[in-house]
Formats: sequence, C-alpha cells, structure tokens
Amino acid sequence: MRVIRDAAELRAVSQAWHAAGERIALVPTMGYLHEGHLALVARARELAPRVIATIFVNPTQFAPHEDLGRYPRDEAGDIAKLEAAGCDVLFAPSVEVMYPAGFATRIAMSGPAEGLEGTHRPQMFAGVALVCTRLFGMSGADVAVFGEKDWQQVMVVRRVVEDLALPITIETVPTIRAADGLALSSRNAYLDPEARVKAAAMHAALSYAAERLRAGATAAEACGEAEERLREAGFRQVDYVALRSERGFEEMEKLSEPGRVLGAAWLRQVRLIDNVTKSG
Repeated sequence: MRVIRDAAELRAVSQAWHAAGERIALVPTMGYLHEGHLALVARARELAPRVIATIFVNPTQFAPHEDLGRYPRDEAGDIAKLEAAGCDVLFAPSVEVMYPAGFATRIAMSGPAEGLEGTHRPQMFAGVALVCTRLFGMSGADVAVFGEKDWQQVMVVRRVVEDLALPITIETVPTIRAADGLALSSRNAYLDPEARVKAAAMHAALSYAAERLRAGATAAEACGEAEERLREAGFRQVDYVALRSERGFEEMEKLSEPGRVLGAAWLRQVRLIDNVTKSG
C-alpha cells in the first residue's frame, strides 16, 4: 500500500488510474481504525478496483472545547490494518495540505444539517461538508463509502454532492456493532470498563423506541420513553432521541414512512451517538 501525504501526488495517481479505465472508491476516516472502518474498505473493494482510504482529523468540524487534541490516533496500526484489508493508497495529509495558507472558503449548511447534531455541535457539518468536498476533489474518486452510524452526516454529504453537482456517488454500509449492540466507534476507546458495559444501553434504548413506533406510538411517546431508559442506565445527559425520515431527514410524528431513530447522550465524559432503522 502506498502512503501519500501530498495532494498533487494523490491527484497524479488518481489520474493514472482513470486513464487506465479504473474506477476509484474513497473511504474517508479520522483514523484509529476498527472493524467498522474495515467494513467500509471491504465494500469499497466491491465497488471499484482501486481503493483510497484517508486519515485526517479535521479541525474545522471540532469546537474549541471538543476533543481535537486528544482524539485517538494510531497511524502505524492503521497502516497495517489497511494493508491487510487490501487498500491501494492511504492519503494522510497534514492540516497545512488540507487548508493551506490563504484558504478562505467555507460551506454554509442548512437542510439535513439542521437540528440534532447540528444543534449540539453547530460547527460540525460545515466542517464535514468542507473536508469531504476537498477530499472528493483531491482523490478524483467515483464513489465514496460512509458508515451509517453517523446517519445525519450521510444525509449532509449526500446533500452537498447533489447541490454542488459533484461527480461522485455516496454509498453506505450498515453500522458494525459489538456483540452487545454497541456501535463501533473510535471514541469508544474513552470508555472505562464499567462505562463500556453501560454503553450497550444506547442501542437497546433506540431499538426499544423503534419497536414502540412500529406498534403505533407517537415519536414523542417512543423517544421520551427511550430517553428515560438511557437516564436509568446511567447516562448523565441525553442530548436527544428523535425520529427522522430516512429519505429527507424531516421530523415525523409517527412512523408513516421509512425512518430512523437517532440518539446522542453522555456517559460520564463520553458522548455516544447511534441510530437504528424502523426495523431496529
């Protein structure tokens, strides 16, 4: 596997592959890779003969009080995992490569970026939109693969691609979970053993809400009950449990079309997010 840190070098590799008639799949990540990320690489290999993974902890999507400086990193371990997964290129740029001196462009988001994560992390989706647009352009990828754990992010990226007429397709992979249901996440490394056991209540609570919705409960009823279950399980603060349309991310009062139950809550000092489809 080739490790590239320069945008011009990445573009040259991409152009050579395209000249040879080869499609390219992109897997954007912030590193500290786990089986969820590797599932994205596996799907990328099904979609294209060439796969580029990226590792970049993007500062534009972090607020000053968030964990940019302590976000878990293990580049050597990540390289070994990507090589074993059959990735062709790892693009691991510096901040200076992604946002060089004089960089002045910002992307203002509305639509699926509003509410939920957009309320609790108002800087996030503008940063996600910006870094993804940069990575799509630098890589020349034909398709990009994202995990469904960050479902609102998926909806935002799809909106950006459509609105800016970017020549790339967005594919998703269902959330990879531990045996107890906890969604795999790099930030799970912050959980101590006791908190790790309690963390499984997130998926259980959202699945309960999905069951209640299928049985005819309103979003207020089902999501309110799920929030209470999270508090009883030891989550100190529930940012939200909410039902959204799976197609356009609109709020729904009842499960009248395909939807997802999304949640975010704090377990001690760790913020967990997750979502389940209407089928749980």
